[in-house]
Amino acid sequence: MRARTGLTLFIAALLVAGCGGGSSSDPVAPPLSCDAADRKVWLRDYMRAWYLWAGLSPSPDPAPFGSIDDYFPALLYGGGGAVPADRFSRLESTESYRRFYDEGRTLGYGLSVAGLEVEGRPDLPLRIRHVEPESDAWTHGLRRGQQIVSLAGRPASALIADNDYALLVPDSEGEQLALVVRDAAGERALTVTATVHALAPAPAEALLASPGGRRVGYLMVKDMIDAATSPAAAAFERFAAAGVDELVLDLRYNGGGRVAVGRTLASHVDPARTAGEVYARLRYNAERAGDYDQSYRFEELPGPGLKRVFVLAGARTCSASEQLIHGLAPFVEVVLVGDTTCGKPVGFLPRDDGCGTTVSAVNFDSVNSRDEGGYYDGFAPHCAAADDLDHALGDPAEGLLATALTLADGGDCPPQAAASRVRPLAASARAAIRRGAGEPMPARGMVAD
Repeated sequence: MRARTGLTLFIAALLVAGCGGGSSSDPVAPPLSCDAADRKVWLRDYMRAWYLWAGLSPSPDPAPFGSIDDYFPALLYGGGGAVPADRFSRLESTESYRRFYDEGRTLGYGLSVAGLEVEGRPDLPLRIRHVEPESDAWTHGLRRGQQIVSLAGRPASALIADNDYALLVPDSEGEQLALVVRDAAGERALTVTATVHALAPAPAEALLASPGGRRVGYLMVKDMIDAATSPAAAAFERFAAAGVDELVLDLRYNGGGRVAVGRTLASHVDPARTAGEVYARLRYNAERAGDYDQSYRFEELPGPGLKRVFVLAGARTCSASEQLIHGLAPFVEVVLVGDTTCGKPVGFLPRDDGCGTTVSAVNFDSVNSRDEGGYYDGFAPHCAAADDLDHALGDPAEGLLATALTLADGGDCPPQAAASRVRPLAASARAAIRRGAGEPMPARGMVAD
């Protein structure tokens, strides 16, 4: 029988969660054992006590279900009124969870594709949108914008038609993936190997000039993990020293992460205006609300002191990155450029069951200082623009960034920005992001530990 450390970890998580509530007692004891029957009973009791929609969601007898993986979907909220069905809650291995949130690493080839943009269009090319710089894919020269011809012998058209990119998700280190790519130099075949590698959560930063001569700081943040805070702080220090007139925060691929990291990033924008103010309030279910509702407040951190920020966003902008947008909105003007965001105003206090599985069931919803929340439809852009895979991130000619620079100069939303898109990302595509379909690990969640 494995050691069961879930309760201890859970209590520790609450104690470091941030400003606000926190009783250290938990009414749900760990599973009696790691046998399937005990784990299912524990999961039922945990969901009854901690699930945001406890009392509104089903709670069937666990006996007929073979495992917690089978049982978990049967416990999820089915939707009603303005609140859609729960497509956010998930189970994952504790090893994977800790690797991402605690270590800032991941298992993979390091390769992400623009699958949502070509959903249902197998006649269109499948292109690489991002490559992790510490990955084997990067070592082999794979870069943003290159075209995938095939993966493991399957042509890109078949991958798009099936909306199936599972080949990009290895099960273990050392797995290999054969692919053919095409770029300006022609086609080449190569094989990449899955590794556990460090993530680059803030992969692009630049000091730019708008066409009208305004000084602009650009920062991309891809993952709301602790490893993002140091490079982001250094970037904001450079922006302040340079006296930037504008800030562009690129969250187009940010699927979420820790609430505290998003709060820290937001605190750099205009500290004189926001320090000490409420960034977000996390609201738990009726039974937990009195002891556990939490308020995260903006920190007093150095920054350029800007009353406006341009945010590059899209369907992959989810959870903690949407919370950042929403938390800043009462204090500074937030101008969204790109596409409608994912629509996930809820988050997790992940719970390790002590048997190798971490349960991320929705535990809270999030509101800003004006008690506004419920943005399940996402945030629509002020100016629609396409992700431009022909240019590197941070290149002032790249479509989303170029649009923001035009707006910074007082220009209008360029009509060619919307026209250049293959097609707008439909609501169905955003739903695919939320339920984890289409592309591997599109959203990590909003985590308050």
